[in-house]
Amino acid sequence: MIEVGLKHISELTVTEAVTAISVGSGDMPVLATPMLLALMENAAMLAVKEALPEGCTTVGGHIASSHLKPSKIGDVVRAEAEVTKVEGKKIEFKVAAYSGEMLLGEGTHLRFIVEREKFLSRL
Repeated sequence: MIEVGLKHISELTVTEAVTAISVGSGDMPVLATPMLLALMENAAMLAVKEALPEGCTTVGGHIASSHLKPSKIGDVVRAEAEVTKVEGKKIEFKVAAYSGEMLLGEGTHLRFIVEREKFLSRL
């Protein structure tokens, strides 16, 4: 059962593969904003994964976040996600990312519980 307060932390080390240059979102060798958002989504997904019914997963519906500071190659970035509201199949999260104690970005994320096979059959 999904409950308010469930949390998870996901981490990544900034490499060439996740820079703005590599993913095409900019021309600087720093962590790409889309990769920061993906790390936040990953933390949210994993926060509720073990509490889902068998055969179910979650999919992202919306994310709104700032990206306040750059992260260079070699920096370790951690994203924290916490469930703030559950309404049927809709789950809302507070998300934030840090490098050490420095806040890199924060915002909100919405995910929906779906039955994996049913979801894929609609493609």
